[in-house]
Amino acid sequence: MTHEFEINKEVEVDGTPEQVWEAIATGPGIDSWFMGPHTVDGRLGGRMSLDLGFFQESSTITAWEPGKRLAYESDKGEDGTFHAMEYLIESREQGSTVLRFVHSGILADGWGDEFVDQQSKGWDMYLFTMAEYVKHFAGKPGVYVFGQWPAQPEGADNWPVLLKALGVPEGAQVGDEVTLEPFGVHGVVDYVVEHDAHNFLGVRGPEGIYRFHGTNAIGHHLFGDATGQAEKWQAFLDQTVGGQTS
Repeated sequence: MTHEFEINKEVEVDGTPEQVWEAIATGPGIDSWFMGPHTVDGRLGGRMSLDLGFFQESSTITAWEPGKRLAYESDKGEDGTFHAMEYLIESREQGSTVLRFVHSGILADGWGDEFVDQQSKGWDMYLFTMAEYVKHFAGKPGVYVFGQWPAQPEGADNWPVLLKALGVPEGAQVGDEVTLEPFGVHGVVDYVVEHDAHNFLGVRGPEGIYRFHGTNAIGHHLFGDATGQAEKWQAFLDQTVGGQTS
């Protein structure tokens, strides 16, 4: 049976409502902190689309109030399943903004509490990344760089392998300065979660926001020349795990 779900989040952003709106309601803005590339037909009833190559999703904008409220709903599946997103923007004193977010919809049979928990933890990371983007890179469109880890044996723990290959010490904390050694990227750790299967590492550099989703994938946002970066990072992932899967 299908069933409903709802995830609620709130994040304070060091930026104006206009900057937050640009980040959540334009294709280049969304690509700078979420997955991409996105296209946005910015109007009530307009269409939004995400095309990762191996995954596509299209939605219809159901609320469009620039600087205040954005909502959209994905196309329904044959079983009635869908996802809906709503953003509410509230200005605060001294130029800060509070963004309230709701992800709701109907899940197919077999997608239960574990899926919702994973989605909730993922949104914590994405919304934090959005706040980092607005604070440090507002107005600079980012290029989304995605890479997928190769298949791994069931139960394999390659998180320490990843950290070692990156040159990031185990136990690194938010605020630590690090160098992503394979690429010579100097930055600061801005996000860490190490809990069972929900490992995340975030590093903010001078020209990029680097995100490691456990040993499943990477999703970086680069604000300089990104030519060839997706291929380089994919080769790094393939090489890093290559000797661990046999």
